[in-house]
Amino acid sequence: MSRQIQVTFDAHDPRALSTFWRDLLGYVHPGPPGVDLPEGADPLAAWDDFLAELGVPEEARNSRSAIEDPEGEGPRVFFQQVPEDKVAKNRVHLDVRAAPGLEGDERMAALETECERLVARGASRLRRIEPAPPMEAGFLVMADPEGNEFCLD
Repeated sequence: MSRQIQVTFDAHDPRALSTFWRDLLGYVHPGPPGVDLPEGADPLAAWDDFLAELGVPEEARNSRSAIEDPEGEGPRVFFQQVPEDKVAKNRVHLDVRAAPGLEGDERMAALETECERLVARGASRLRRIEPAPPMEAGFLVMADPEGNEFCLD
């Protein structure tokens, strides 16, 4: 039997980091349990209301956040607040397939375009690995707004 996975990020600001990754992956923030959100409603605002009704203190309401694949195929991504800073390179990272089916200059141009979009949202570009067929198609190493490395592949 196969297992489902959830990818978890430690974060200083779970809401902001989940919003960055939501936009990168094309995911959505789910609404609170048992709450039917009308079309176009802001799920984060619904969470604020839900947590306030539960009596969760305002300073604790950004202690966690999550995003999900709207098609239900990709893993859920969870963000939990931690006090410490990231101090070393990730031992596990995500490869974001931003140029599927493309090769050579066309592939690298698509990756560069996505890189520019993400840098405007707070990501950092770390380095570019050039294509070297047949073993390497080329990719960009990036970091999210809190320094977690990922690759645009």
